[in-house]
Amino acid sequence: MSSSSAPENANVGCVGPASQEAGKSSACAGCPNQTTCASGAFNSPEAIAKKQHEASVLQNALSDVSHVVLVLSGKGGVGKSTVSTQIAQSLSSRGYSVGLLDVDICGPSIPRMAGVIGQTVHQSAQGWQPVYANPNLAVMSISFLLEEGDAAVVWRGPRKNGLIKQFLTETDWGDDGLDYLIVDTPPGTSDEHISIVQYLNDARPMMVNGSNNSGASGAIVVTTPEEMSMADVRKELNFCKKTDVPVLGIVENMSGLQVKVSDLQFRRDDASDCTDDVIALLREKCPEVLSMTASTDVFATSGLGPKGMAERFKCPYLGKLPLDKNLLKACEEGSSFVENYPESPAASPLNKIVDSLILALPVEDDIDDVAMEGSGDDT
Repeated sequence: MSSSSAPENANVGCVGPASQEAGKSSACAGCPNQTTCASGAFNSPEAIAKKQHEASVLQNALSDVSHVVLVLSGKGGVGKSTVSTQIAQSLSSRGYSVGLLDVDICGPSIPRMAGVIGQTVHQSAQGWQPVYANPNLAVMSISFLLEEGDAAVVWRGPRKNGLIKQFLTETDWGDDGLDYLIVDTPPGTSDEHISIVQYLNDARPMMVNGSNNSGASGAIVVTTPEEMSMADVRKELNFCKKTDVPVLGIVENMSGLQVKVSDLQFRRDDASDCTDDVIALLREKCPEVLSMTASTDVFATSGLGPKGMAERFKCPYLGKLPLDKNLLKACEEGSSFVENYPESPAASPLNKIVDSLILALPVEDDIDDVAMEGSGDDT
C-alpha cells in the first residue's frame, strides 16, 4: 500500500484516494471503492477529518508498544500459531512484556496453545482487559468473546476488519505497555492482512520501527519445505514487499521428525509391540544409542527448499524447526516449550529463532545495556 489513507477494503497496491490516479490506476481494477475514489468522496474534508481521527486513536493505543511482529504464511497448517505462541512464551520467559494477538477470526487457536482457553475478557474504563497466560504474557482473541467455544464465526470482511481495529485500539495492554506484540494471522493475503497492515501504518508515527516504512516492525514467515507450501509462501513474501513490511526471516517448520531413540516405539512385522525388548537390548549391547536422536524427513524438500527461497527474496533464513512431540505437547498444555522441555530436539532451534528476533528488534532496555557495557572503564 503506497498510502496509509487507503480505504480499509482497498486492493493491495492502492494508490490512495488523494492520488490523481485514484479510481483509474491498474491497481484499482475490481476494487469495491473504485467509483467512490474516482468521484473524490474519500478526499472530502469530512472524510479526511475522520481518517485523521482514526489514525490518532490508533497512534495513542499503540504508543507504548515497542515492536509489532506479524507471523505470516500463505499456507494453512504450516504451524503459524505454534510459532507465534512459542515465540511469545519464550520472550515472556526471558522477562519481556509480550502481547499475543490472534487475528485469525474464523479459526482462533491461540487461546488453547497459550493455556487460556475458556477465559473471557472484561471491559473497563481503559478498554478490553486481555487474558494473562503468565505475568508477562497477555493474550487477546475473538475466542474470549464467543459464548460457546465451538461457535462458528461466519463474518464478511468489513465486520472482521472492524474487530481487528477494536483489538488494536481498545485492548489495554497495561500501564507499562509491551516490548513485543506478536500477531498471529490466518492463511493467505486477504482482508485481515491488508487491514492490519493499514492500521499499523496509520499508527506508525508513534511506533518504534527503526527506518522501515511500515507500521509493522517486521514479519516472520512460516513454511514447510515442500513446493505446495512454498508456492503460497512466495505470494506472502511478495505481499510483504508490496506493503513495505520488512521480513525478519523465514522459519522452515516441520523440517523432519526428530525423536530421542529412548522415546521411540518399535513394532514387529505382525504389528505387535516390542518396544521394551528393543530398549532392553540396546541398553545391554550399545547404551550410547539411547541418548542419540533419530530423525527422518516427513516432507520432501523442493529444490533448494526454504533456505533457497530466502536467498532468492534476499531475506534472512531463521533455520529449521523439526517436528517434536514435546513441542506439540507444550501447545496442547498451553505451556512454554523451551522452559518445560529444554533438552527436546526443537528447543535449541526455537531459542535461536527468538535470539534472531531480539537481535533484529532490540527493546530500549537492551540497547541501554549494550551502551553501558560499551562505555565501561577498562582501567
